[in-house]
Order: sequence, then structure tokens, then C-alpha cells
Amino acid sequence: MTAVITGSASDLERARAVAATVTDPELPMLTLDDLGVLRSIEQDPNGVIVVAITPTYSGCPAMAAMRADLQRALSAAGFDSVEVRTTLTPPWSSDWISQSGRRKLSEHGIAPPGRAPRHRRGPVPLTLVPPTAVVQCPRCHSADTEQTSQFGATACKALHRCRSCGEPFDRIKEI
Repeated sequence: MTAVITGSASDLERARAVAATVTDPELPMLTLDDLGVLRSIEQDPNGVIVVAITPTYSGCPAMAAMRADLQRALSAAGFDSVEVRTTLTPPWSSDWISQSGRRKLSEHGIAPPGRAPRHRRGPVPLTLVPPTAVVQCPRCHSADTEQTSQFGATACKALHRCRSCGEPFDRIKEI
């Protein structure tokens, strides 16, 4: 997902370039842009740069750090009036992680997510068995892996182990 830019072109292009360099506090190999949480950059009539971000999960503890890091980076770049807003609509999807972001995750030993599940309008079907996905080891690229825990160091990760090379690794969950 690409962030929307509205307002004076030169200031907003520069603000966008600065905001695009801010990294995720939990996945520092990714920028907020790579992760797809950087949603829009606008300038209000008073000249305030307004940045909108979307959390990957409700209650994501990294949101406060993301806001502070964006404020700090934009202020350091000479933007005196900056407001960072959280937007929940549409909700974030792991499909918004850029191809560059997926590559960076894999290079850092974290399996990127597969395609997010698609939900129809109306009732969501209840399944009693979690879906199984083929997860490729980010180290040896074997598909002979197993999930060892549905919960990782952060809410967005699950723990896996490769049966081929024996190495444990994190996987970003599809949402």
C-alpha cells in the first residue's frame, strides 16, 4: 500500500521521504513504509504536516514508539508542526507489506506472511482447526517446517522450526 500525499508538493514530497525512512520498533529491518502502516501524509490549512498510520494489530504496543519516531524524524528535518494520527479504516493487512519488506524479513531470518485470508461479507465461517500453511525456512528455504508456538515475541509473530536445518525462526502471521 502506498501512502497518499496531499498538499504543497515540495514539502509533502520531502516529508514523505523522511517518514519513509522511519523504522518499525519491533522489526527494525523494515521501515513503516515497507510494513505498509504509513498511510497518508497531508498538510492542513495551517501548514501542519499530518501523518496517518495504521496499527498492524489492535492495541499494538509499538504505536506510541512509531508516533514518537515519526515526530522526531520530521522535526529533525525541519518540520515544526507535525501531527501523527492513527487510522483504523481500512484495517491493516499483511498483504500491505512491500516486496522489499518481504525480502528484508527473509534476509533477517523471519519468514514473511503468505496471502491474508479473504473474508466474505456477512457471517465469518467458524473453523475449529487452524489453517495449515506451508512455511518456507528463511535460512535453507526448505518447506519441511513446523510451527512450535502460535505466539512469538510479538503478537504478529509465530515460532517455527525447520526440520531440514534444525533452526528455529519467526514467521509474520497473515492477517
